[in-house]
Amino acid sequence: MSPSGRPWSLSLVFLLGMASEGINCPSRCSCQYLEVNCTGQQLQEFPVDIPLNTRQLILAANNVSYLPAVELSFLADLVYLDCRKNLLGDDLDFTFIGVAKLVYLDLSFNNLTQVTFSTFSHLLSLVVLKISDNPNLVAIEKDAFANNTWLRHLDVSRTGLTFLDTSTVRDLPNLRLLGLSDNLWHCNCSFLDFITWMMESNVHFPDADNITCYTPAGLRALRMPAAEAQLHFNCLTQLYKQDYVFLCLVGFCIFLAGTMAAWLAGVCAVIYDAHASKGEEEEEEEED
Repeated sequence: MSPSGRPWSLSLVFLLGMASEGINCPSRCSCQYLEVNCTGQQLQEFPVDIPLNTRQLILAANNVSYLPAVELSFLADLVYLDCRKNLLGDDLDFTFIGVAKLVYLDLSFNNLTQVTFSTFSHLLSLVVLKISDNPNLVAIEKDAFANNTWLRHLDVSRTGLTFLDTSTVRDLPNLRLLGLSDNLWHCNCSFLDFITWMMESNVHFPDADNITCYTPAGLRALRMPAAEAQLHFNCLTQLYKQDYVFLCLVGFCIFLAGTMAAWLAGVCAVIYDAHASKGEEEEEEEED
């Protein structure tokens, strides 16, 4: 025990924390034990001199537009990265290749435009991913989260998404929470499979009342349960003009094939009868 009555282990942690504040703490940031906080410091670039043993890095509310993969890779023990409210664009492929231990990643309120397989494929331990409030985010590749099998919390609310492939989220075995609200969902027949998965899955959808269709106009503002019923009727029972044209073509082809088959059968029968009659006449002539 220390003279103050505290265990030596607590005193040691405190001393290490004090030491980390004075050693290699980035300018305009505050440092505690294994944590660097640079919130709201109007940073234009990724800060330098971040302690290599940093576990938690907070860069929220700055003007950072680029995350350097090399500098990030030096923080091999990083498990928590908060980059919300910055200017990060779509150039994030292979950015996180050196921080494989990352568990929490917040990229909300940025300028992301797409998520590809290469964006998060190296984050094998990722549990929480927030990419909400990126109004220019219009595409997430089908296999974008194929390697993120530990993902439990995914938020893509308030983006420019109009479609999300069912397999993108259905194949995440540990997914428990999925934010989808206030997006521009295009509720057509291609989206029916995703809506059906939503209704049948055990995943929790926060703010579910705001998960509505944006297009087509006839389904605008319709919630997903009602949209599913309408799409089932429209897509699985109703025939469109092109469907009737297709059925007419199929019927005509069947009729034509039957007619041709009947004609060929008739021709063959006539030829056979003629050949048989000729044979009988020849036999009668031979007998005479």
